[in-house]
Amino acid sequence: MDSAELRLSLHPAIAEIPAAEWDACAGDNPFVSHAFLAALEESGSASAKTGWLPQHLALRDAGGELVACAPAYAKSHSYGEYVFDHGWAQAYEQAGGRYYPKLQVAVPFSPVPGPRLLRRPGVPVAAMAQGLAQAMAALKFSSTHITFCTREEWEALGEAGWLQRIGVQFHWQNRGYGCFEDFLGALSSRKRKTLKRERRAVAESGLTLKTLRGAEITPAHWNAFHRFYRNTVDARWGSAYLTKSFWPLLGEKLGDRVVLMWAERDGTPVAGALNLLGGEALYGRNWGCTEEVPFLHFELCYLRAIDFAIEHGIGRVEAGAQGEHKIQRGYLPATTYSAHLIAHRGLSDAVARFLEHERPALRERMEELAALSPYRREGEA
Repeated sequence: MDSAELRLSLHPAIAEIPAAEWDACAGDNPFVSHAFLAALEESGSASAKTGWLPQHLALRDAGGELVACAPAYAKSHSYGEYVFDHGWAQAYEQAGGRYYPKLQVAVPFSPVPGPRLLRRPGVPVAAMAQGLAQAMAALKFSSTHITFCTREEWEALGEAGWLQRIGVQFHWQNRGYGCFEDFLGALSSRKRKTLKRERRAVAESGLTLKTLRGAEITPAHWNAFHRFYRNTVDARWGSAYLTKSFWPLLGEKLGDRVVLMWAERDGTPVAGALNLLGGEALYGRNWGCTEEVPFLHFELCYLRAIDFAIEHGIGRVEAGAQGEHKIQRGYLPATTYSAHLIAHRGLSDAVARFLEHERPALRERMEELAALSPYRREGEA
């Protein structure tokens, strides 16, 4: 496809782009779906007020058909991204530059790997990269950042001259387990005993555990979950970007793709873990509670997600950002990718030097983490 024939436009609301056209480019990752992005905007979670002003990119061919798009935002800060560039911003501004606003191609508040340059077959990444560079220049922004993109996008962007960065998360892979006991059997004896002890402690805690999906999740569940979310944010000194109206909108728009791991005591909700279901993976997102129960966080966020994935034949569970403790529960290190285009040559060169040192150090750390695998080695009990 000749990129010279494509027409670029920016949109301050996802509602300006028809859902069917957007989703035809987006594939089956729920976080880049029109429904998820619309829930963020309609609830006021992603907005100018929160520092996430939508500037969604659209490329249309000569006939007006949408052939590519990207969830993009004008950012006035670097919060809610999970790929940290605060140091870059500070260095540039100390040198007299203006780092913000910047253009962020991402899913707000969601460190979930997946496609970011949403394209129909035949549209090259280079065409999207060129469009983003044009948008950055037209808006007079300092930089463009594509975070948690696919490796394919990352490699193509690197070939187009973008700076490449990697990160690490922890993902669980379904090795064809028939049941949770099969998964436990793949672990070393010591790790297997630890997980059984943790699950037993939760089972004996007097809580009732449930897995709720789609229409089973009521407004009362969402009201309680928002309390859990606020408790977690307050405990970590974070910002509560997601508004109370976001959760029911999410349930309404995504239906059975919403999976909620739930805990109650005598009918009163005490904890919950939110997941979204994609075509190939279950994605863990938000967790919160009003009662501290030993091992409940591990049970709801990690082990019940594995249970669900095995039962439904899902190939992978991605449990969000950070958390080396996930290794002991079967989640192994996985590489994440981001790409960055910086207008100022001096800053771009400085960041490139930083990344040249960061990448090998992170790969070495990933090897160290992989060595902590809880799975049985050949000949091990």
